[in-house]
Amino acid sequence: MGKYKVFLYENMHEEGKAILREKADISIGEKYDEDYLIGQVKEAEGIIIRANGRVTPRLMDHAPKLKVVGRHGVGVENVDIEAATEKGIWVVYTPEANSISVAEHFFGLAIMLSKMIRKGERAFREEGRWEARYQYVGNELHGKTLGILGFGRIGKTIGRIGHQGFNMKILYYDVLRFEELEKEIEAARVSLEELLAQSDFVSVNLPMLPSTKGILGAREFGLMKKTAHVINLARGPIWDEKALYKALKEGKIAGAGADVYEVEPATKDHPLLQFENFIGTPHMAAHTEEALKRMSRVAVDILRVLDGNEPIYPVNRPQRSNR
Repeated sequence: MGKYKVFLYENMHEEGKAILREKADISIGEKYDEDYLIGQVKEAEGIIIRANGRVTPRLMDHAPKLKVVGRHGVGVENVDIEAATEKGIWVVYTPEANSISVAEHFFGLAIMLSKMIRKGERAFREEGRWEARYQYVGNELHGKTLGILGFGRIGKTIGRIGHQGFNMKILYYDVLRFEELEKEIEAARVSLEELLAQSDFVSVNLPMLPSTKGILGAREFGLMKKTAHVINLARGPIWDEKALYKALKEGKIAGAGADVYEVEPATKDHPLLQFENFIGTPHMAAHTEEALKRMSRVAVDILRVLDGNEPIYPVNRPQRSNR
């Protein structure tokens, strides 16, 4: 029996590739244009996609041997789950791989914003202004109120770190209630409006759904404290960037941070980057050596499906395989 054929939309950590090579021949894409990708997947039995590109019904139709699509990461909005299910294709992902890395990224941005680290570093490095130490007086995270939009794995990890590391009061907004964790970290489930009005820091961790698109707009930013910071590490369209721009320009909130944007890749002339109280990173929150290794292990589920076994982390459950 020959080896399986697995196509990677882009490169990934060697650990995952080594797992694949035990049973599969792998090829790696060079661009995300759909016509190009269609030409690459005709023999593919498995596909691994990261944050770029899409797996559409049209592409699936041109991959007649395709049995499984693996998402290197958590969000699966770039894979048509309904079409995959109808066509008998499994979709798998790595839900536990990047929680720590993304949570740490949140606190990195929160500390930079609250303590004005970038402003102070820039004044010292570029202007030699030692006296900037008197100009940029920040605030501690300790004892503040942390509001978490979306209490999934990443949101819970942020909550635990905030409570245990900074003695923060934890509020969360989610369609589900998590009573055990509420007891563990003294968290309270509240409405969106209550969370925004009470929080000193807001962490956006919601999944990208029709119901969450644009959930943070002008009205919501207007509910926040003028001293509050909001950080989005989920998906760009969850907030309205134009409304955020206006809120920052008018001083309605103290600052904001983002690792995600409405249009990606974002460019250096992105309007939000003009503000000193905005810190942006290029969708890199999950990019630690440790998390990249864990995400690359989506390869395990790819091979499980190709071997005829059920995956460990399924997104869907095809009723039958048509392939």
